[in-house]
Amino acid sequence: MEPAIATPTPTPQITLAPGSPLGDAVTALAHAPAPAPLPAALAWLNAAREGRLSAAEVMDHAQQLQLAGQLETAAALYEAWITHTNSPLRHVACFNWGTVLSAAGKLPQAEAAYRQALQHSPGFAPAGLNLGHLLERRGEHDAALAQWQSVISTTPPPSLEHRLHALNNSARLLEQIRRYPESEALMRQSLALDAAQPGVVQHYVHIRQKQCAWPHDLPVGDVTPNQFLTGTSLLAMMGLSDDPALQLLSAMRFVNDKVPRPPARPLFERLPANAAPRTGRIKVAYLSGDLHMHAVGLLTPELFELHDRSRFEIWAFDWTPESGTAQRQRILKAMDHHVRLAGVDDDTAAKLIAQAGIDVLVDLQGLTNGARPAILVQRPAPVQVSYLGLPGTSALPGVDWILADRFVMSDALLPFCTEKPLYLPNCYQVSDRQRAVSPRPQRVQYQLPDDAFVFCSFNNNHKFTAEMFGAWMRIVAAVPGSVLWLLADNDTARENMLRQADAHGVARERLVFAPRVAPPEYLARFQLADLMLDTFPYNAGTTASDALWMGLPMVTRAGRTYISRMAGSLLNAIGLPDLVTEDLAGYERLAITLGREPARVASYKRYLAEHGRQSPLFDLPQIVQDIEAHFERLALAARDPAGAAQQRRGG
Repeated sequence: MEPAIATPTPTPQITLAPGSPLGDAVTALAHAPAPAPLPAALAWLNAAREGRLSAAEVMDHAQQLQLAGQLETAAALYEAWITHTNSPLRHVACFNWGTVLSAAGKLPQAEAAYRQALQHSPGFAPAGLNLGHLLERRGEHDAALAQWQSVISTTPPPSLEHRLHALNNSARLLEQIRRYPESEALMRQSLALDAAQPGVVQHYVHIRQKQCAWPHDLPVGDVTPNQFLTGTSLLAMMGLSDDPALQLLSAMRFVNDKVPRPPARPLFERLPANAAPRTGRIKVAYLSGDLHMHAVGLLTPELFELHDRSRFEIWAFDWTPESGTAQRQRILKAMDHHVRLAGVDDDTAAKLIAQAGIDVLVDLQGLTNGARPAILVQRPAPVQVSYLGLPGTSALPGVDWILADRFVMSDALLPFCTEKPLYLPNCYQVSDRQRAVSPRPQRVQYQLPDDAFVFCSFNNNHKFTAEMFGAWMRIVAAVPGSVLWLLADNDTARENMLRQADAHGVARERLVFAPRVAPPEYLARFQLADLMLDTFPYNAGTTASDALWMGLPMVTRAGRTYISRMAGSLLNAIGLPDLVTEDLAGYERLAITLGREPARVASYKRYLAEHGRQSPLFDLPQIVQDIEAHFERLALAARDPAGAAQQRRGG
């Protein structure tokens, strides 16, 4: 995003006001002049061609044209002035010209304007910053990074604000393209310059988690322990602590800083007086940007397909990237109505939901990457429920309910959740019984020894902690000949795990790394392992379901939060509660015992092969009916004004 900056005062000034430390360049106006009478534009153009406008005047006039929606005229005004004026402020005008052209979608011309600004003033940081953003938009990542580096290394150095902007956007882009060590190094430079950047702290903590670089809060600059704590995102906190108060703190901080305040009255109550009352089938809508090859999109297809169409009408409001994948098409086919929200602003999106007369809006995203909480706080539906995407509290105003079970959400957890629980009888999680599975592979295909006991963990590396990895090393060391089969998301994580093995006296060859493969092959290879070792405090969710579906037993450790009890819920529902432990020592003891007693593990595998898929965990028709019973009760109460008021009070 590259809005123009203006100099409405006689002395031109350029200010940057980034909305997020790692976000795009955002330029701000000192004030917004009233729209100009458009007939004046011709006179301004003539004055510019004749060299009769000062820099301040041309910028003021161009800004008025922009506010009136006359981007092309504003660009023409800048071009005329730059062409016919030999001003020392031409570089500023060229920069603003570039932002106008960019806003008009004329990116090649905008690039030329930025480069012209740099020709007039080679060290002009704003032009260098926005040129970098333009190159990034074109997918020229290396060129964008080089451009921002030129800003960082300019002599004399640019302002602190401009240096931080170049550092932080370079770090953001490097993180996106998975060049993690380089990204982390730039974050460290940025925090050394200014420790008071919560957004950078947040990314620094999480990028270290992704690399298995422990401790996650390695000291940098003047960042204090409190800044590390309060700057940690909810997702990162879920992988660091099972303290429910800390997770609630992270969620509330995000909502306070980033989410608009809720309106005085819910949007669904502010529809036109002639709006039709809610009647007929109950309208259930799913809100998400992850309805594709994502954990949520892999778990939910049968949920959508099995809804009782005689009682429910199923909608999707989503901004998922479109694709022709079978997974995406299957999900869309399961919907009665599909409304694309990509490119639709949050206010309009909320109005579309309200106008559709949705009774129950199910948020499948929470505060995860790409979420749009500003839709939910407007309360476009009378009943709003959190499910699956965020296994914990979002602290979002307007989200009153969360689907759960009594294992993942015990009474002790309720004080730390802003949502009220809708308890399902057996397990909170739906899954898909139609998962495609490749033929069973051989161990040799994955460099696994035929005669070894194989522990595995295919969770994402950011879920790994020093504590649990240390436990895994002690488990492997205590089971002769065993190996640990892991996913390595990146080379740095792999090397850091191998170094931890060295530190624990475990030979490197006892760690075997699995490549990422297509879902059918990924599912098939679970059959090659003997026992899955769960992560803590961020338990496996989809991965745990996949393992159990494929007949692989797992050992988990249950904590105090929803997310640290997910795998325990699945094991209880499938009939294996004895594989749930409550502390680290118990987790290690059980895993070592099973590793030394392969016959016992074989009995678990037989049980799963014979009974697992018939267990309550995979009884999808019953789980969907249980979910529908909650939705129906809440929706019918909300259709009655007295009942709706009672529901909002928690009745």
